[in-house]
Amino acid sequence: MTLEAVENRRPGKRRGRRRRRRARDGSRTFGSVLPSLLTTGNLAAGFFAIVKAGTGDPLVASYAIFLAGVFDILDGRAARMTGSESRFGAEYDSIADTVSFGVAPAVIAFHAGGLIDLRWAGWVLAFVYTACASLRLARFNVSSGRFVGRFDGLPTPAAAGMVISAVWFSHFMRESGLPLTIPSLMPALGLAALGLLMVSPIPYRSFKDVDVRGSYGAIVIMVIVLIVLFLEPGLNFFLFGLAYVLSGPLASYWRWRTGGALIEVHEDAHKEASAEGRPQSLD
Repeated sequence: MTLEAVENRRPGKRRGRRRRRRARDGSRTFGSVLPSLLTTGNLAAGFFAIVKAGTGDPLVASYAIFLAGVFDILDGRAARMTGSESRFGAEYDSIADTVSFGVAPAVIAFHAGGLIDLRWAGWVLAFVYTACASLRLARFNVSSGRFVGRFDGLPTPAAAGMVISAVWFSHFMRESGLPLTIPSLMPALGLAALGLLMVSPIPYRSFKDVDVRGSYGAIVIMVIVLIVLFLEPGLNFFLFGLAYVLSGPLASYWRWRTGGALIEVHEDAHKEASAEGRPQSLD
């Protein structure tokens, strides 16, 4: 019997190998469920936002949707890092996004934007947003988009971000002693417009092609933007959100006037990672 065989027969060595094997298996198991746990966090935050909006606390509800957006970003990154992309994860992510970015913002707008004063027209316009968000997510699940670096239509997290930034802006104006007094029809039409932009074919920049690694200039710009946003979030998030929402139609109009064109992609090309969740995988 060789010395190596004798070493392998020692109980302590076998226990050590078993412990290391269990540790590796446990790490793989946690890595496989981590994306779904983060997606569940997204869903929980969206549900909490609906509850708080219904009890008359739209500001807390808007914070919950912001938290849902953070979870939505993290679950996709976790899936890629752990190699656990799956069709189940993609579908679960879409369901969570429907609640957090499709239902919750409409409920917040319905209560905080005074849509309830419009009676049946208010809930119909709020439902238009929810229906369009659901269609937008379903379309993304089956289509990778027509152009490189672009989403087809306004992404649902961006639409939800526009809603919550409007809540923050309203709170900012009240805190500044300049409360907004606008008719209920304006928030209602704005909400419906966001819904229509989501299902429109208008291309929106995805920023997935922007690589900040190794780019000092890009990092500096990103840091400056974050500083500006958080210096006065109530105002600046609203302005940045509005700029992004308008960027799609304005850029399309500019390309139409100048004859510019975007680079097309083929349907069998690798799908882009979504701003609305983890990358789509058919395995």
